Amino acid sequence: MTADQFDAGLLAPGWTGSRAATATSDAAYLRALLDAEAALTRAQAALGLAPAAAATAVTEAAEGFFDVGSLAERARSGGNPVIPLVADLTKTVGPEFGPYVHRGATSQDILDTATMLVAVRALEPVLADLDRTQRALARLAARHRDTPMPGRTLTQHAVPTTFGLKAAGWRSLVLDARDRVSAVRDSLPAQLGGAAGTLAAFTAYGAEDATALPAAYARELGLRAPLLPWHTLRTPVADLAGCLALTAGALGKAAADVLTLSRTEIGEVAETGGGGSSAMPHKANPVRSTLIGAAAQRAPQLAATLYGSLVAPDERPAGAWHAEWEPLRDLLRLVGGAARDAAELTEGLRVRADVMREHLGLTHGLIVSERLSAELSAVLGRDRARELLTRLAPRTFAEGRSLGELLADEPALKDVPLDDLTDPARYTGSAGALTDRALERR
Repeated sequence: MTADQFDAGLLAPGWTGSRAATATSDAAYLRALLDAEAALTRAQAALGLAPAAAATAVTEAAEGFFDVGSLAERARSGGNPVIPLVADLTKTVGPEFGPYVHRGATSQDILDTATMLVAVRALEPVLADLDRTQRALARLAARHRDTPMPGRTLTQHAVPTTFGLKAAGWRSLVLDARDRVSAVRDSLPAQLGGAAGTLAAFTAYGAEDATALPAAYARELGLRAPLLPWHTLRTPVADLAGCLALTAGALGKAAADVLTLSRTEIGEVAETGGGGSSAMPHKANPVRSTLIGAAAQRAPQLAATLYGSLVAPDERPAGAWHAEWEPLRDLLRLVGGAARDAAELTEGLRVRADVMREHLGLTHGLIVSERLSAELSAVLGRDRARELLTRLAPRTFAEGRSLGELLADEPALKDVPLDDLTDPARYTGSAGALTDRALERR
């Protein structure tokens, strides 16, 4: 393969070198195509539609060398790589058993089946990395169950929360993604229908019950048996699009929070081993979060293309099917890389509890104004309590005094335990209990 044919991932640091990248490479796709062809002959042999020797010959031939670059170039003439591959495989098998290669199938049967194999193989490392990520987040949530920090809404300090609850929330999303990916992986079917999804050619070749062949084919490959040929019933691809886009978004949410919290002026968390800058030696950029965020930005548009291909006309589509190939592989790669980066990010995330605690005081006590409004209403009445807090709020900044200090000057509040009521660390509500509840999920 020449340099201009080989995609080394120069512009794709998010997925380069990941196990998902290896599982979706051209070589991996070729392997899946060959596995699909060999399994088809074995399935026919198992049902008495081909000699056992033919199944052996095709399976052995499929283990040989096939030139990916040549196949890619010749795919242009027929619009897909299966056509030249069948020619090469048939030649390799030889004249005696060559006629059993691809017998009764259409190109879409093989490419769709190979795509499902590639997806299953690529999702294995994704699931492993999602599990690493959720375990790392569980540890962070438990360790920081009661670590107070500012809760931010619409970019501003709102009320206190805990980092444990934030990490538990990230983990909940990761578990949602894991469950969906696992369910989709286990549902991916083989594809077998022949020219127009009727299995007619297999009957012509002697099958008494051609409908038994798709299940035999699926068993050979470890895929689900399809209820119907799905040449233009693209639920499996749409399911992949959905679970992959959700996974990218779930990981992207955590990455977005880390990017915010690791800003220089915030500094509440930091990535371990941040990336350097070509011009500024002092920088330690949050590279893992950045790459995850980039994947999350791209995933919805790729998924949209795959959802668009649900509108596939006739019994075999022109264009809608072809439009799926690259976006689906891109999605598998992006999510595979993002899952790898998320595992590394969460396993090495540094949490600066002291900075979080310090930031609780940035609003001079106003971060607990919600609590004070409720508590002081019992002493002063609702309207008077609201009027007092509204009047004192600007003075905290103008005079550089905390809200607690200003409240202490109010004679009507001399018996109120203001120290307790104005301590942000004592106003985290049910954050601890919610974290505990979230960590019960496995």
